[in-house]
Amino acid sequence: MNAVHCFAAIVLLVLTGVLPAEAKRKAASKPGRPTKVEIQAATRLQVFLDRANFTPGRIDGRYNDFTWKALALYRESRGEQQQVAPRQRNVQPDVKGLDLATVEPVFIPYTVTEADLQSVGNLPRQLAQQAKLKFLPYRDAADAIAEKFHSDIHFLEQLNPGKLKAIKAGDQVMVPNVEAFEVASVKDIQPGSETARQPVNEMEYQTETEAPKPGENAGAPRNVSIKIDTKTNMLGVFDAEKLIAAYPVTVGSQHTASPIGDWKVMRITKMPTFRYDKEMLQHGKRSGNFYLLPPGPRNPVGVMWIALNKKGIGIHGTENPDSIGRAASHGCVRLANWDVVRLATKIKPGDSVSIH
Repeated sequence: MNAVHCFAAIVLLVLTGVLPAEAKRKAASKPGRPTKVEIQAATRLQVFLDRANFTPGRIDGRYNDFTWKALALYRESRGEQQQVAPRQRNVQPDVKGLDLATVEPVFIPYTVTEADLQSVGNLPRQLAQQAKLKFLPYRDAADAIAEKFHSDIHFLEQLNPGKLKAIKAGDQVMVPNVEAFEVASVKDIQPGSETARQPVNEMEYQTETEAPKPGENAGAPRNVSIKIDTKTNMLGVFDAEKLIAAYPVTVGSQHTASPIGDWKVMRITKMPTFRYDKEMLQHGKRSGNFYLLPPGPRNPVGVMWIALNKKGIGIHGTENPDSIGRAASHGCVRLANWDVVRLATKIKPGDSVSIH
């Protein structure tokens, strides 16, 4: 068949309606328009990685950059060959060898409780007004539920169209099937110090590591370390030379770079108070114009502060999980709250931290 006859045949097929199904498949496969099946497949992989402690950051039902990075590090931890990430966005990686069947169902119904709403309240935008509060709460119930299930809030809205604007106790929403982050249980996380009232970024670092707590074996050898890659925005946790966990991070900018070098974990503080001093954050000079911001999930350093032996620098949570990997910090290393609490359970004062 020559080109003219071929073209005529295609025109005939279009006119007679033989091609609509194929056309629909092509339209559905356009970038930016994932199908429900594709969204579920991407979410399944993200939940799998999140459960394995190689987290993709916010779960959004897409094969985003951090999903690719988390998968590569997961395979590295198992001695498997990594797949090179493509330039195109939202491309499915090779998932051969992954036991994705363990993630079933991908989405689960969740009934909102009164306890979920206890950490929700009025959150002023002005720092001066925030400093007058005793607790910095979630902005609304949707904000709280999204963080509880490690989710992008817009993705949660897609899963629950029209439901998130006025959530109340007893309402049921669909959420990714991850281990829920409970802000109320942060105080029970071990190891770590008790809640500190003194601003964590103002404490003098300790020249020696904390003494073992009762019941801990002081002589037990530890070779746990943290390695932070400022180019890939990923933090890895190592036991000896074995990679055991990885989390997306935000690091400092060129102007306020995270301190390159080798450091030590000095303290782990839950529900920290933070001294917000714009002059200090931007230029490294302490001023008298500052605000003491109280604890809470929407404190600028989130729910956990892991102090390094460099005053004012720490690994910490965030008030804005959307910013992880997408914005620059003032020199610290920032994680999503659900990730920083998991990191805190794996490390202790004295462990090594390499920023490179």
